[in-house]
Amino acid sequence: GVRLTANLTAGHLLIQLISTATITLFTTIPVVSLLTLLILLLLTILEVAVAIIQAYVFVLLLSLYLQENI
Repeated sequence: GVRLTANLTAGHLLIQLISTATITLFTTIPVVSLLTLLILLLLTILEVAVAIIQAYVFVLLLSLYLQENI
């Protein structure tokens, strides 16, 4: 549970930092802002993939633990 919370928090913080940089750079340097937007989209895809893998591992471990109790 602690590892899951740490991964989610780190991912959300990184997305927040990059999105803030994208918004800030949009008015001054639009080309760099588009590059950071691309990085933000790739990071979002990575976060979704990590969430799916973590959900799978959580369900797998939960089913194994419940199987041992029955």
